[in-house]
Amino acid sequence: MNIAEIKELMAQFDASSLREFSYRNSTDELFFSKNDAKPAALAVPAPEAAVAPVAVAPAAVPQAAETLETETASSPEVFAAEGDVVESPLVGVAYLAPAPDKPAFVSVGDQVKKGQTLLIIEAMKVMNEVPAPKDGIVTEILVANEEVVEFGKGLVRIK
Repeated sequence: MNIAEIKELMAQFDASSLREFSYRNSTDELFFSKNDAKPAALAVPAPEAAVAPVAVAPAAVPQAAETLETETASSPEVFAAEGDVVESPLVGVAYLAPAPDKPAFVSVGDQVKKGQTLLIIEAMKVMNEVPAPKDGIVTEILVANEEVVEFGKGLVRIK
């Protein structure tokens, strides 16, 4: 695992609502945590790998987390959106479009009908469509494309 891959994982973790993340294979082991009592990130490279990524990874996560907290605290419009929240029915990866080169299922301002696909969640290589629970207008999309979502996390807001 190279430094670019570690930085990409850190960015995805920072943007997610996960509190902890760990990854291990035969040569690498990573642990990210947003909890205050534990170190922010720990990267243990293979014996033959360079030590430099270890020094860079722990310092990057706290800065990004502080920036995210500051932006969230200073943007009250996030909570001002109207409508009912459609929650994730399972844990997985959210995809806003059917394929990378295709347009998104829905966008903010779109009129949707009950049963219309809002997005898909991939869990264990199975693509699960998330349908609109009612007719309405999409007022907010609460997840990013390819974001890891937990059960019950808000996905889309429909008015």
